Amino acid sequence: MTTAARALHREVATELFQAAETRRPVPPVSIRHPQLGLADAYAIQSEMRALEVASGAALVGLKIGATSEAIQKMFDIDHPDFGYLTDRMLLPDGVLLDLRRFISPKVEGEIAFRMAEDLRGHDVTAQDVLDATTEVCPVLEVLDSRIEAWKIGLVDTVADNASSAAAVVGSGVPPDTADLAAARMVLRCGDTECTGNGSAVMGHPAESVACLVRILAGFGTGISAGDLVLAGSWSGAVDLLPNQAVHASFGVLGSVSLSTHDREENAGER
Repeated sequence: MTTAARALHREVATELFQAAETRRPVPPVSIRHPQLGLADAYAIQSEMRALEVASGAALVGLKIGATSEAIQKMFDIDHPDFGYLTDRMLLPDGVLLDLRRFISPKVEGEIAFRMAEDLRGHDVTAQDVLDATTEVCPVLEVLDSRIEAWKIGLVDTVADNASSAAAVVGSGVPPDTADLAAARMVLRCGDTECTGNGSAVMGHPAESVACLVRILAGFGTGISAGDLVLAGSWSGAVDLLPNQAVHASFGVLGSVSLSTHDREENAGER
């Protein structure tokens, strides 16, 4: 990698980091820098992760995205991607969410795996993931793009931490509580209702996590014991608006919820 490429990666990462801080989106990276490829996008993400850590955040896990057909169609993406989670991104079940911390948020329902063991390698399977998991948790992931008007391609979303902003995490249950592929989710967000099954995520959510481990192997890394790993949305993402109640139920796997502030009513709190 050239010095010029590293400098550009740092420049774009700083721009995205500041966009998240100021809530002011930037034009698509892929349009302004069409020479950038997937490796560049992950290099930018790595630089942005370093900025988060330098600002005091602690890394607590990972997410894999664009694993379901619904999400791929919604954002015109045809390849799974991944991003990181920090302690600042994790929120408790039932949280009252102030939308002023986001630019143009969306929400989706999924489950997360809490890892009891390290997982690394190009040959990791879904069964390996289940064997290494201590619990699975229902999650509402809040997506937010630091790219203007969600005009994203794969390079844009990867550079921008897979468009991840926050994760509301419910109580965990053992991974053998139910057949994760057959489990059904009902997501209610205001007047909108979405449904999905675990099989929407690469056939099985554990296969999604195994896919992430295999991708990470190409970067010489993996998943660590204690990590929380978001495995991908079970349906399409829904716009997150003021004065909404959001609830996702996963049957015996549990449920998770959040509600939102009204931007205008709370404007005086700035």
